[in-house]
Amino acid sequence: MATTCSVLPAVEPHHRFGYHVGSHFKSQQTPPFALSPPKFKHPYLSLPKSNRLTFFTPSFPALNSSESPSSPVSQTFPYPQSPVNTSRFLTPDELEKLQFLENFSYSCELASGHLSIRAMRAEEMNVAAKLLAESFAELMFLPIGLVTLLAFLVKQYLIEKRSLMPHTVTLLGFYREKEGSEEEELAGTVEMSFDKNGANASPPTPNPPINCPYICNMTVKKALRRRGIGWHLLKASEELISYMSCSRDVYLHCRIIDSAPFSMYEKAGYDIFKTDSIFVLLTLQRRKHLMRKKLPALSSETAVLASGEETSS
Repeated sequence: MATTCSVLPAVEPHHRFGYHVGSHFKSQQTPPFALSPPKFKHPYLSLPKSNRLTFFTPSFPALNSSESPSSPVSQTFPYPQSPVNTSRFLTPDELEKLQFLENFSYSCELASGHLSIRAMRAEEMNVAAKLLAESFAELMFLPIGLVTLLAFLVKQYLIEKRSLMPHTVTLLGFYREKEGSEEEELAGTVEMSFDKNGANASPPTPNPPINCPYICNMTVKKALRRRGIGWHLLKASEELISYMSCSRDVYLHCRIIDSAPFSMYEKAGYDIFKTDSIFVLLTLQRRKHLMRKKLPALSSETAVLASGEETSS
């Protein structure tokens, strides 16, 4: 599974079986040294606007993912982390929301090993950027020498996105074989925004509603594909969105020519909401479906907590 890159303006995101690809990378940051990287322009790539919105974040129980191929177990528990540098004032409610994101964990047993998914930490941005850059280079048939440059640009994007937490988050999936090495390896990534303050400024067409949750930039390491990792990245994203957003509608993009991921999204409950006009081909882009899923409503008790109201004693 792979994502897209900002190097060639004519290149579109690709999809592979089981993994959604919708990329919006565009570095708007200046590196901390005198050299300026080349300026690339791509209609998909843009950084989100940096605004602020107040949320209330309770600590929720685990969600059963009964519809997934295997039996995932989700839970939240603290990880030792350095505070996220948002470069802006956070309200108490946003701080609670941020704490919930940092503590979120989704785990499951696959046929060949164990998968755990959690929010990306600051020290993990390099490996995440490298995985995404390798995916871009593979899909766009770029020389391996460009991976380093791509990784640099992607990292700037990840830094910018991480500063917008808790309105957006990047999840990382770590895989461990059942037999052999006990060490975990980075298996995949997925990004989501929860509202307009975490949304990308110029999303792909057809444009999703700006204030609704949106899933994108999902990629799985080439050597670990076709093991159900992409499915569980999707399920973990939906679980997190259920707690982080009051909107039940979740959106993602899928290219029309990508029948395998389209089948996976249909299996997961996504329907076509809108489709690109044929005129989008004039911009040298592939036509895409905007797909939508309505997540199940939270229980009444959880909904009260999510709204910030207190139950009467």
